[in-house]
Amino acid sequence: MKQTVQTFMKTATVPVKMSLLLMGAGHFRYGSISKGLLYLFVELSMIYYLVQRGFNDIRGFFTLGTQRADAWAGIEGDNSVVMMLMGIFAFIVIAVFAFFYVQNIKGAYAMQKRAENNLPQKTLRQDLADLLDQKFYVLVLALPLIGVCVFNVLPIIFMILIAFTNYGGNIVPPELVDWVGVDNFRKLMVLSKFGPTFLKILGWNLLWALLSTAINYFAGLGLALLLNKECVKGKAIWRAFPILAYAIPGFITLLAFKFMFSYGGPINQMIISHGGTPFGFLGIDAKWSARLIGLLVNCWISVPSIMLLATGHLSNRDMSLYEAAKIDGAGRFAQFRKLTVPFMLFATMPVLLGQFIGNFNNFGIFYFLRGGMYMDGYFLASDTDLLINWLYNLSIDNNYYCIGAAISLVIFLITSVISLTVYVKSPSYREEDTFQ
Repeated sequence: MKQTVQTFMKTATVPVKMSLLLMGAGHFRYGSISKGLLYLFVELSMIYYLVQRGFNDIRGFFTLGTQRADAWAGIEGDNSVVMMLMGIFAFIVIAVFAFFYVQNIKGAYAMQKRAENNLPQKTLRQDLADLLDQKFYVLVLALPLIGVCVFNVLPIIFMILIAFTNYGGNIVPPELVDWVGVDNFRKLMVLSKFGPTFLKILGWNLLWALLSTAINYFAGLGLALLLNKECVKGKAIWRAFPILAYAIPGFITLLAFKFMFSYGGPINQMIISHGGTPFGFLGIDAKWSARLIGLLVNCWISVPSIMLLATGHLSNRDMSLYEAAKIDGAGRFAQFRKLTVPFMLFATMPVLLGQFIGNFNNFGIFYFLRGGMYMDGYFLASDTDLLINWLYNLSIDNNYYCIGAAISLVIFLITSVISLTVYVKSPSYREEDTFQ
């Protein structure tokens, strides 16, 4: 990079070097007036934006406001959240301008080289023709990229930054919000109100994600293997039942199971009819029974999709390997462990990781089965809540926005680190040509 800059400063002509200060100067020198005017317009627009509000937005991003609103005195005051958003937007505008600034310099330098080699310069019309032909992908992807930046990147950055403020509780506009660094993360770990609850829910969340992913995956794979057996008759009918369960909206299924396992539900009615006493499957003291029901209900909802995925991949197996394994004396379990499982993991590892992340952030399961239940030893949570449920309880129901943002960042770090580590070490990444 340093050598490239030194080469540019030695070989660039004065008009091209002037493009560092006055965008479009190099284009004016080599006859591309239209492109030069466009770059000059971009620079003037940027200067106008910075003078009108850009500098104020950047300063407001770091201060988050200095004047508190006072309705009685007629003082409007500063809105810290809006100032943070506008500050983020200002940095995005600067990044976009930096892109055009670099393109301006590269374009001027390229025009200088074409002039030195006696090559004709490209006009704006030719550049537009290239954009519609050779670089059409740039034009097509530009709008989605802008949409992703506005509707995805900006909210994500805002959420991450909220985790480093004291926004929430009584500190919401018109109160001024302040930067607090990593204080919210410290609260999650050591503060008596948040720390024990966070560690309990985190441990259960990891166990839930691992168990539910493994149960769903191997149950779906086992069902697909069973339906692939030649001795099974009416395979289309048997496959239809799991698909029907998959086709019903998940929340309806969850509410149905909640009713079935409630005190007045059909399962307790059958227990009572046989002389037993009703059991609180999902009651306040039903810790492991509620967790087990959550695992089974999640399995009921998720297994059909895994079954369909596995059915398609199993049809591509090399059956000659199984014939050779039989000749060598390998039993069915050995064939499953040594041939089927490696092949399926290789083919479906990205989907399996997606299942893990989905289960880790599975908000609906326990929200619909036991939503709104708070227990002793947990702060605004129950013993079946996942981190995503606790985040919802804290931020939406109780205004702990900064703590909720910190939890969401922790969730992102955990899922991304585990997913990337497992994928990089998996055969799908390291041995791509194994099953080709």
